[in-house]
Amino acid sequence: MRKYGRTYHLPISPGTTSDDKVMPSLERLQVSDLIITEKMDGENTTIHCGGTHARSPDSKYHPSRDWLKAFASGISYALAPDERIIGENLFAQHSVPYTALPSYFLGFALIVGNEIQSWDVTITRFGELGIQPVKTLYRGPYRANLFEDMAKKLNTDTQEGFVARISNGFSETDMPYCMGKYVRANHVQSDSHWSKAELIPNGLKT
Repeated sequence: MRKYGRTYHLPISPGTTSDDKVMPSLERLQVSDLIITEKMDGENTTIHCGGTHARSPDSKYHPSRDWLKAFASGISYALAPDERIIGENLFAQHSVPYTALPSYFLGFALIVGNEIQSWDVTITRFGELGIQPVKTLYRGPYRANLFEDMAKKLNTDTQEGFVARISNGFSETDMPYCMGKYVRANHVQSDSHWSKAELIPNGLKT
């Protein structure tokens, strides 16, 4: 089991905390084909050929993961030993409540070996496996003030933020340079961690 790497904050992200890291440079995001997806407020989760685990492989049991384990059981058998699906487990409500999710698991990355696959390859593989991807907010060239403009469009009552990445594939070690996130200010709006609070399921689209 392997832990998914950390996504650094974009320099303009207001939701950084004392233990967060900020991208050292935007240079490698300044490409002609940039993908910006909605950042979902869930639990980072990996699905692999042996099952599934939260971002920390040694995470303790939590009832919000029961649905995800059942979902993963229908996918894991089709994955190669070096293939990992990364996404958000959205069963439990955290700080942002969702009322019309297409699924309790939304994928955002496909990793083969040590390589995060291109966005097009990722979406194709998700289709083969029946995985819903996170919502794409923008696809196109980088330009000055793009991230500032995307931030202004966010509804901070219903959206946590967004993630920008190059459309091409890249090594996991290049994550700090090839992808970055914007998180709304004062994202965590409760005094206790979601896992210690009452379990409130999010809503699915009917």
